[in-house]
Order: sequence, then C-alpha cells, then structure tokens
Amino acid sequence: MKRAFIIVIFLVSITSVSFTNHLSQDPVKDYLNVSGPIVFNGINYDLSWSSHPADNFYKQEYIVKGDNPDKFNTMLMIDLITGTDKIENVLASKVSELKQLKKVNPVVNYEMIENKAMGEYMLDFIVSENTPDGKLVATVERNVYRYKKIKDKSGKKCVLMFGVSVRSYGNDIDDFLPKLKTNRYDLINAMGQFQIPEVTILE
Repeated sequence: MKRAFIIVIFLVSITSVSFTNHLSQDPVKDYLNVSGPIVFNGINYDLSWSSHPADNFYKQEYIVKGDNPDKFNTMLMIDLITGTDKIENVLASKVSELKQLKKVNPVVNYEMIENKAMGEYMLDFIVSENTPDGKLVATVERNVYRYKKIKDKSGKKCVLMFGVSVRSYGNDIDDFLPKLKTNRYDLINAMGQFQIPEVTILE
C-alpha cells in the first residue's frame, strides 16, 4: 500500500518512562467538546480523564469501557496547544523529553514520519517501565502521535496531537514485542487515515 507519509527514521537508546497515575476525577470535564465515544479501528473509546494544566494546554484521554486508566490495554489521547502552529517546536520538545529518558533506563525506538502535503507529522515510539527492583520489564508501551495545525473558533493558531497508546504487561510482553515488529505499520496507517475529531475549546 502506498503511504502518503515519508518516513525518516531516528533510533535511540532510551531508558525509563514516567507512567502517570490518574487520580479519580468525577465528573471528567470535556474541555474540547469531544466527549466520545471516539471510534478508532472499530473500537469505541470513552472520555476517562482530562486536564487543563496551563492556559495554553489541554489534554484528554479516552479508554475502552471497563478498562482501567492506570492499567489500560489501549488508549486514545487528544492534546491541544493554543497560540502556536509550530509543529516542529512541539515535536522537538517531545523528542527532547525522550532524550532525557535515555539517561536513566533501557531502550526505546522512535520514528518520525512527515506528511509534507498536509503539513503533518507523526511520532511512533516505544517506552518501558521496570519492576520496582529494576530486574524485569513490567510494562511496554507503544505510542503513535499525530500532530496537525488547526485554528480554534476565534481563529487562534493551535497544534493538535491525536495519539494512540497500546500497552503490554508482565509475561505478555514476550508475545507483544514480536507482533509489534511484524505489524508495526498497521497502526501507523490507521492513524494516518483517521479523521481526527474537530475540537472546540469550552470555556
């Protein structure tokens, strides 16, 4: 299948990742007017958590009904940064974060994918978390983030990130990693073809 995204590969050794624990938030505020469900790859995802930690930043997460937000199998994410359309700067910040992780733990591969015609980028990366004693890998997480420029209802420039995260835990990791290698472009293609929901900032 011909893909519109031109692939530029960067491979780095990375270490530990900080897996965030989500404290219960009831009710969850839908800052972006995308309550869900969002249907991706034939699966329904419902809004499970949201945050507005800075004036120019919004974050919402979506999981499958009945899944645990702190030990999910798959999750969708929408991040919105307002007041800029510099995707390259946002992407550079994420890559810098990954490079910092390199200093403290094992291995992550990441691949940056550019769609010049659409002015979009994707970032495909793998991170992991060890058991408390550091002897075993407890969690492996594969993420595909898609970045695009949008404007809010007032015409202000924004960068939107729509992402999907897939996790494996414990003994399941042995089967998870080979499957990632065999089917790695399936998720990238699905993300590249997906119609990202429109967002509207709710004050």
